[in-house]
Amino acid sequence: MSFRPLSFCIALSAALVSLSATAAPALKSLVSDDIYRLRELSDLSVAPRGESVLYLLTTNDRESDERRSAVWTASWDGSNSFALTRAAAGIRSPRFSPDGRYVSYIATPPDETTPQLMVLDRRGGEARTLTHLTDDLGDYEWSPDGHRIALVLEHNPEEATAKQTTKPRPKPTVIDDWHFKQDIAGYLGRGHDRHLAILDVDAGHVESLTSDATFQDDAPTWSPDGQKIAYVRVHEKGGERDAHNEIVVIDARGGATPRVLASDYAANGQHLAFSPDGSLLAYHRGPEAKWYAYGQDVIAVVPTSGGAAKAVTAGLDRAVTAYSFSSDGRSLVVGVEDDESIYPARVDIASGRAERLVPGAFSIEALAGRGDHFAVISASDATAAEVQVIEDHALRTLTHHNDEFVASLSLGSVEEMRFKSRDGTEVHGLLTKPPGYVKGRRYPTVLLIHGGPNGQDQHSLAFDSYQFRRQLLAAEGYVVLGINYRGSSGRGAAYARAIFADWGHKEVEDLLAGVDAAVAEGIADPTRLAIGGWSYGGILTDYTLASDGRFKVAFSGAGSANQLTMYGTDQYVLQYTYELGAPWQNPALWMKLSYPFFHADRIKTPTLFMGGSLDFNVPVAGSEQMYQALKTLGVPTQLIVYPDQYHGLTRPSFVKDRLDRTSAWIAPYLKAP
Repeated sequence: MSFRPLSFCIALSAALVSLSATAAPALKSLVSDDIYRLRELSDLSVAPRGESVLYLLTTNDRESDERRSAVWTASWDGSNSFALTRAAAGIRSPRFSPDGRYVSYIATPPDETTPQLMVLDRRGGEARTLTHLTDDLGDYEWSPDGHRIALVLEHNPEEATAKQTTKPRPKPTVIDDWHFKQDIAGYLGRGHDRHLAILDVDAGHVESLTSDATFQDDAPTWSPDGQKIAYVRVHEKGGERDAHNEIVVIDARGGATPRVLASDYAANGQHLAFSPDGSLLAYHRGPEAKWYAYGQDVIAVVPTSGGAAKAVTAGLDRAVTAYSFSSDGRSLVVGVEDDESIYPARVDIASGRAERLVPGAFSIEALAGRGDHFAVISASDATAAEVQVIEDHALRTLTHHNDEFVASLSLGSVEEMRFKSRDGTEVHGLLTKPPGYVKGRRYPTVLLIHGGPNGQDQHSLAFDSYQFRRQLLAAEGYVVLGINYRGSSGRGAAYARAIFADWGHKEVEDLLAGVDAAVAEGIADPTRLAIGGWSYGGILTDYTLASDGRFKVAFSGAGSANQLTMYGTDQYVLQYTYELGAPWQNPALWMKLSYPFFHADRIKTPTLFMGGSLDFNVPVAGSEQMYQALKTLGVPTQLIVYPDQYHGLTRPSFVKDRLDRTSAWIAPYLKAP
């Protein structure tokens, strides 16, 4: 086993020496209340001439107990950044107009009950409302000439009824789709239809572009000449039974007939982009449906005139996130998810050859380009998210929203772990030590498991990231392990697919091997171990507790242990169909994968269970069942249900409560003997 200390630790030490020399204020420990100080950046775009960037800045507002966002801009030279709107709940999707004169965004005006498209003149003045829609506005895209805007409109009669002042009696939700529920969206009933329309900016008129009731339409993007719109359509509201969606192109006028360019599946969401000359359309391509949970999207291009698609980034054997064309259309700048980092790379379209653009241990959360100007939102172990531009194989920072806050903190050092699992497989992870760590002393240790499984622990102090949570626990005196077990992304397709139809086996072996490695190194105290996670991290907590009794305390959020009861109650019918088969087809396999529930009597570890009451991703019933089992068995346990919350908690007080409850639950069991 090896531990690789990162360069930021040296830089942090040097910074501390410098601060002490100038009698700087003492650094503070990270606490849960800091969720009100850390700022989140998202929705990045670059101005048409590359002179500035646009982004959304989101904070947790304590008084209103809600997340509030504002549209911000920053100059390309980094000389200034400022807010274009006041912070409010529900502001999203900022865009530059094609001439750069205006900024648009979606918000709910004071005199409206439905989100509308707003536009703001960058030269000054108040924002004005461009639309007065009764349907829900999902997304939009400006035409190249700036006179039209493609809209994604969703008509839902039930929601429209709910918005009326005088409410009639509720009606039943009529469901006839195979995939009939989705977290946040809820039940996908009949009449819940999503189609495209075109707004004439000058006249204010909205014309329907697509209306075929057998399809759901999304993700419009204009051709460079403004004559056509490419978009994604699916037969069912949550996706086709084979997981495919159609990439189509249509003339940008009412009554036009769409033409299918490709039919593919994107595991992590779709994004379309025309090449600068309009000859190619780029899109995300995922694997076949059986690999639904372990999808590693590549970027493919298809000729807009028709023909075979080409997978440009297939040779990377890594998931590709955001992307943007270069000005000459010969290459793509992409985000590559690779072994605890996400870095930008340039990929030649003809050859598929990739060149990493920036070295180092960091993770980009967004990437945007215009011409040859490319910007990212990036964070590392010691820096929170900021907007940066890619220049000369380095990142130059434009914004400084989190600098003062992070500079005030005493952070734990982070080391990369490399060790062998039970069967000899090399596993990687991150180990976070508490501030003031003393070499040779054994520390109480928390194994914090990431979700997914198609995800990774990575170098990023972004808001509510796993590294942020690891630093919070480290500030309380714990060593914290983040293990990228088999099933995780960042190590290639074979590594991710190793757990196919075999959940809770190799992952548990990898997690326990990571704990063994930290114990063998003299870092972790084997008598004071805790384990926990959220989503698949909660599921793996349940699996591990039923497999090994070494942990003194545990916390399991949004997890499940009786997988049989998840069929038809969560949103993963596609995965179950292609990976496990229906329960009546493979009952033995379903029972095997449900062993934590049917062997709950093996669990002696005090465990805190948590979940959101509206979660359709991993319904709270999964936590309720395990809570009930341990309660019946007399094992110390507690159940926390967060009302009106989905799979990811969004109410700030609940986010803080989860952090505080987790710390309060584990502390009594990890105190020094």
